[in-house]
Amino acid sequence: MKASALLAALLLLPASVAPAGEVMSARPGPQAVPLAPGSLHAAPRETWKWPVSPEPAVIRAFDPPDKPWMSGHRGVDLAAAHDGVPVTSPEAGTVSFAGLVVDRPVITIDHGNGLRSSFEPVESPLTAGDVVAKGDVIGTLLPGHCGTVACLHWGVRRGDEYVNPLEFVLDLRPSVLLPVTGPP
Repeated sequence: MKASALLAALLLLPASVAPAGEVMSARPGPQAVPLAPGSLHAAPRETWKWPVSPEPAVIRAFDPPDKPWMSGHRGVDLAAAHDGVPVTSPEAGTVSFAGLVVDRPVITIDHGNGLRSSFEPVESPLTAGDVVAKGDVIGTLLPGHCGTVACLHWGVRRGDEYVNPLEFVLDLRPSVLLPVTGPP
């Protein structure tokens, strides 16, 4: 393989760089959304799974505020086939909250090790203290978060800090080009 062909093949690996220097997800079409600066951490945890099925498009990316009191998007909005789809726990845990926040139904799962997932708008029969396994249905998606488009807002906190939920289900590490050594 010629060096130019190898270079072209390597450029098609998981991440690409947008003109403004923003990292984009590897998914084509509507799933290719800018990822927040600083959201590129380690490989995804092998045990976590998407909270809606099939694997959803990301409608709105994680965009944390510069300061905790400022506005931002502290999670991701995931497309759903329609309102009323089941929402599942991405990992085992214990329900730490199920109720209304302002006027939205929210459920929060404590996964241990300081990690908590929250989901809205989700109607759930569960209550604080209920134990859930990975993949258990924790409720159903209600309309309203993304206007007329069915979507789920998924947030993840590590302690008191919001982190990008996509780092738990996708490999967000940027591609690294290695030097070509010797004849191909």
